[in-house]
Amino acid sequence: MTVEALDAGQVLGRSGELAELLVDAVDGGASVGFLAPLDRAGAQAWWQGRAAGVAAGELALWAAYEGTRLVGTVSLAFPDKPNSRHRAELVKLMVHRTARGRGLGRRLLDTAERAAVAASVTLLHLDTETGSPAEHLYRTAGWTRLGAIPDYAASPVGVLRPTTIYYKQVGAAALAGEPSGG
Repeated sequence: MTVEALDAGQVLGRSGELAELLVDAVDGGASVGFLAPLDRAGAQAWWQGRAAGVAAGELALWAAYEGTRLVGTVSLAFPDKPNSRHRAELVKLMVHRTARGRGLGRRLLDTAERAAVAASVTLLHLDTETGSPAEHLYRTAGWTRLGAIPDYAASPVGVLRPTTIYYKQVGAAALAGEPSGG
């Protein structure tokens, strides 16, 4: 498997493949911000809308391929406020159902964390559905659970579910041994 950063043109050019991955994630029950059934055209339009953020440097996106088939993504969303340029939000970590259980989620997570350090980001944060398989990945990768918010987002079938917030200090902050909470 290979993981590569996508530029804005690639996001547009591969929006169909990205849409197929997003539809698979939602169909598989992943709480990634969409309700089922998610139509391919809507998913493709959503991805096409991300190209401007990639072009502006507000969003970094990586895609994972098994051969030529897109099987995963992860993104970092960078805030635009001057007092928060040291942090980024990890978003849309998705692995196609046929590619799960082979370490791809961890590889994508590691890619985003290394890129954050290279961009002088020292704090990452994310939210995920409480009790989801993703929680195990984040805990075993050294992320710290901050807490859960009840009824934060609807699952793909429309049921309100709690969301757990995680964070991780990376780069200089992690090396300095600053407290990570816990």
